[in-house]
Amino acid sequence: MAPKRRIIIDTDPGGDDTMAMLLALASSPEDLEVVMISVTYGNVPLDACVRNVVALFKVLGHEIEWRKAQGKPLGFEALRTYKPIVALGPEHSLEDEILMADNFHGADGLHGVHDAHPHLSPDETWRSVFKQDGPTPTELPSYHQYFTPSKEPAHREILRILKEEPADTISICAMGPLTNLALAASEDPETFLKVKEIAVMGGAVEVEGNVTPVAEFNTFADAVATARVFALTSPTPSSTMPPVPAGKSTLPAYPENLSRQLSLSLLPLDITTPHLLNLDQFQQTVRPHIEAGSPLATWVNTFMGGIFKQIISMIGDAEEPGLSLHDPLTIWYMLTGEGPEWKLAKGAPEDIRVETAGQWTHGMHVMDRRGRVRADGKAREEIQGDEDGWLSFKRGNRINRLVSSPGYDVFAPYLMAKIFG
Repeated sequence: MAPKRRIIIDTDPGGDDTMAMLLALASSPEDLEVVMISVTYGNVPLDACVRNVVALFKVLGHEIEWRKAQGKPLGFEALRTYKPIVALGPEHSLEDEILMADNFHGADGLHGVHDAHPHLSPDETWRSVFKQDGPTPTELPSYHQYFTPSKEPAHREILRILKEEPADTISICAMGPLTNLALAASEDPETFLKVKEIAVMGGAVEVEGNVTPVAEFNTFADAVATARVFALTSPTPSSTMPPVPAGKSTLPAYPENLSRQLSLSLLPLDITTPHLLNLDQFQQTVRPHIEAGSPLATWVNTFMGGIFKQIISMIGDAEEPGLSLHDPLTIWYMLTGEGPEWKLAKGAPEDIRVETAGQWTHGMHVMDRRGRVRADGKAREEIQGDEDGWLSFKRGNRINRLVSSPGYDVFAPYLMAKIFG
């Protein structure tokens, strides 16, 4: 029986990215197949992100062996049923800028987990399996049974999968900067548009940003890439394409006549931030597993403990700290998004555009809040004097922004139960 959803995860792990991948791999194989994990820079440099992905598979290998020895249900059925490809993206944004680390996730992205538990980290030979000119080891570690490393760039692997599969059978969960997706869309837009849906964790629409007053981290990290991907939702992509910056490398414009528009569901900070995993709830769940000797619980507790300490240092300890489950929410949406509890913003799809040139507004999600009536495409397609196309029937983006889920308090228990049983 084919899974209900077949997905590519585009990620920059990161603690919450790692929790998102664990949720996906712990899902039922009837519900979800992780076809590919495409790795991008973001929370930490690319090399550290890839190391974290490979370490995840090693930890899960240890966990499954431990559960087997303990006579426990093995779990992680999607992981044991399918074997995702892992491929690497570029080390920087489309405008060639190296992102400054924000240190929220620690220097390695997982708060020192590799130093704390070296036996759960991959040895240094892991790099060679991803390099074009690197020799492939003759004997691969046992945890390689759970993934297939690719020597091809991530965006080309995305295109290969979309080209080989029927249209509308592969969805993408984007949990980091959209550089990989922008590269794929630029190289072969028609193949890219075979994707069923892209669920993007990014942006701040009616709330403040988390890296600047107006911008969310993933969008800020590569605003040009986000703008280019968003433009594919428009009937006229050229109407919202970012301006070409002087002296910067850039990608070509899209063809004028594309066969279809991109289906993009946006999960901005507005909806992700209130979905909290509180410290007490986390500790109560993992403590018995740690005491029983679970490698996974021990590993996760290390980086999640670092995250909670970071949160306390930022907001104080007057109230219980909680981690907003930004990236895991995209996986929950893929698993349960057909339910009526998931609702779109009134008036969806919305014309949400990304600022790429502003000194103080880089990465901002911009909407027209003037309350003017848009052209309906019947009586008229354009409004006189609307030079930027905010009221146009043919111009502007068409973004499906999610504003409600099955419940803020429902998700964290669901996530922890899926991962730890």
